[in-house]
Amino acid sequence: MSKVHSKDGTPIAFDKLGHGEPVILVDGALCSRSFGPLPNLAKLLAPHFTVFNYDRRGRNESGDKAPYAVQREVEDIEALIEEAGGLASVFGTSSGAALALAAAANGAKIKKLALYEPPFVAGRRKGRSAPADSEAQLRRRIAEGKSGDAVKFFMVDMVGMPPIFAYIMRILPIWPKLKTVAHTLPYDAAVLGDFSLPRERAASIAIPTLVIGGEKSPVELRGAVEAVAQTIPGAKLQMLKGQTHNVSVKVLAPALVDFFAA
Repeated sequence: MSKVHSKDGTPIAFDKLGHGEPVILVDGALCSRSFGPLPNLAKLLAPHFTVFNYDRRGRNESGDKAPYAVQREVEDIEALIEEAGGLASVFGTSSGAALALAAAANGAKIKKLALYEPPFVAGRRKGRSAPADSEAQLRRRIAEGKSGDAVKFFMVDMVGMPPIFAYIMRILPIWPKLKTVAHTLPYDAAVLGDFSLPRERAASIAIPTLVIGGEKSPVELRGAVEAVAQTIPGAKLQMLKGQTHNVSVKVLAPALVDFFAA
């Protein structure tokens, strides 16, 4: 484990694996470099690239400074790019894809950009929508010390999982790990804002971009993937057979290798 300091002085922890051109991985909600899909994805990419898998601020071994701002997380990515030599490709998944998109639009020195299912709303959403005050509701629960309730709110009210799923999660060994990083859920909510596709931001991106989705993901996510690909100039769209939002890294890795190595 190594650390780099972001523009505001916050230490950002990362693992560096492999050899070759640098690729930075940006996690979604509740995950870190020691928990979630990216550690295994990093291992699969390491034979082809130098992979930087980092803890987003406030998670695991990375620091945190108040007040939070999305721009600070963009600066974290920029600090990692500088650490990687000043130019790197970037992959983001879920809310991490939205964050990676923001970094690219901000002018970060990104060679190629790959996004897996940024959870925007591209048009009318069928069924339940995330509450407009999601960030405020999360912050209130965290301030009251109700980290478990914050995780449940995120899963059920924001993501749309059945309530029984959150109940089952509470009795699994994974639950304490989720509660430990629950205080960063408002950060993901801030990155996504009102969940609408940031069309002007996306349209400003002028680097090679691959937008990936799962063929079995909910129609709303598939629609968002298509809309993002249509909005970013020259972006490529790739739908992975048999995959959902919880994508198999064994299926995802070849798509990333092909794109980043081309």
